[in-house]
Amino acid sequence: MADRLCLQGILYVLYNDIAWQLLPLELGFGSGQTCWRRLERWQQAGVFDHLHRILLAELNAAGQLDWSRACVDGSHVRAKKGVPTPVRRRSTDARRAANTI
Repeated sequence: MADRLCLQGILYVLYNDIAWQLLPLELGFGSGQTCWRRLERWQQAGVFDHLHRILLAELNAAGQLDWSRACVDGSHVRAKKGVPTPVRRRSTDARRAANTI
């Protein structure tokens, strides 16, 4: 199955919000299972992340992005919660230090 047809099938399923097995064969995109496997393979290979970066770079170069409306989503960037807690240190002195409990 050609990559272009699989991509069209993937977009059709995602746009119409249907189950993969409901992709109509008569559209010529191949089976839903084939499209799903190709999507999975491309996702694991980082194809969509790469395309996303290229698209952002081209739109930015053309002045088509409004970065004042950008936000960071914690599902993609690790969010630090609170202040780091100090680590308890073991005393090297034979007697117990006042600051270790």
